[in-house]
Amino acid sequence: MSAPGNIPDTPPGVFEALGQRLLAQADTLRTFSDEPDCYTRTYLSAAHRQAAAQLKTWMMEAGMSVREDAVGNVIGRLENGNDAAPTLVTGSHFDTVRNAGRYDGVLGVILPIAVAKKLRDEHRTLPFALEVVGFADEEGVRFATSFLGSSAYIGNFDPSLLERRDEHGITLRDAAHHAGLNIDSVETDHRDFTNVAGYVEVHIEQGPVLLNDGYPLGVVTAIAGASRYLVTVMGEAGHAGTVPMPARRDALAAAAEMALAVEAVAALQPGILVATVGKFQVDHPAANVIPGRVEFSIDLRSGDDSARRAAETELISKLKSIAARRQVDASLAPYHDSRAVPCDPALMARLDTAVAACGLPVRRLPSGAGHDAMTVAEVAKVAMLFVRCGAGGISHNPKESLTAPDAGFAAQAFEQFLLAL
Repeated sequence: MSAPGNIPDTPPGVFEALGQRLLAQADTLRTFSDEPDCYTRTYLSAAHRQAAAQLKTWMMEAGMSVREDAVGNVIGRLENGNDAAPTLVTGSHFDTVRNAGRYDGVLGVILPIAVAKKLRDEHRTLPFALEVVGFADEEGVRFATSFLGSSAYIGNFDPSLLERRDEHGITLRDAAHHAGLNIDSVETDHRDFTNVAGYVEVHIEQGPVLLNDGYPLGVVTAIAGASRYLVTVMGEAGHAGTVPMPARRDALAAAAEMALAVEAVAALQPGILVATVGKFQVDHPAANVIPGRVEFSIDLRSGDDSARRAAETELISKLKSIAARRQVDASLAPYHDSRAVPCDPALMARLDTAVAACGLPVRRLPSGAGHDAMTVAEVAKVAMLFVRCGAGGISHNPKESLTAPDAGFAAQAFEQFLLAL
């Protein structure tokens, strides 16, 4: 799909400057890293606490009241003078994966702060309160706790996570206490959504669709659901030179065929399903030993839950068939399941209008990546605005890129959305 012509190259001057400032702020946050040679910021690390402090500073400069909740979510609130007015919530996460890009998550925190500051500086008051949340932990790198921040924010925190340990044996509870958080109040320190008008998240696309089609911005239709499994294949180790081929129970050869089956199942439904084998581990590998045990992961995603469930059933059947034919044992352990989340039609329509008001064509697309909006959707209407990435749409990678004009267009569209809401 190609974008229509006559797309402006840059937003109006004030938003072009704002876009440049957003990139500079992302560069500042990039300096708060757990590792000196790459960008990594894990939950409650020293770098994570520095980033939280910086976000608080920018929120206060925007005229917001600021607080930090029990899990370290940084929450800025721009009041409108009416205690009975509804609240619009926006935000994203400020933790990262290891060796990350600099715009994933943080753009959705710093952009609404910048727009709030612009409105305050222009003495413009919204008919609702605006709440910007920097979610402390979305990636879940340190404690394997994906969406911890947004789960706590909506009052759906699992207290058993407090005893989970990182690679150094530190529990989440101890890490939170060390960071100065009142983690023991986590089950009561959450937002009441009674008077919340909705949640809107601005995020880089993390894919190539907008880039390839020539659209600076996109309106998200749904966030894909995901199923994840850890597969363990047990064969029999043996001497590489003495075991005849027909007698082998090669766990690696079986797992390799299974991985290809994962790819094949998704390939039958392009645009509907994606499937990935991201982890592949051989126990006691050696050049002269037939592998006896292999472990690999499966990540299956779709915006259509029924298509994902059907693919799961088909895939499990294929893996069992391969195992039986190759005389190995295969066990599948599910460890993640999230439903697809459709975005709210009314909020989507308002984002369409906001994008068009910037002189840009409207493009709708699904999100294959998970976002905090999935969690907030349990208690509120949600919508997402995607911003075009460069470098082939790559993300979770230092090559992740964003232009100042596109950041400016996103800020302009977000302001239009707020003013028309």
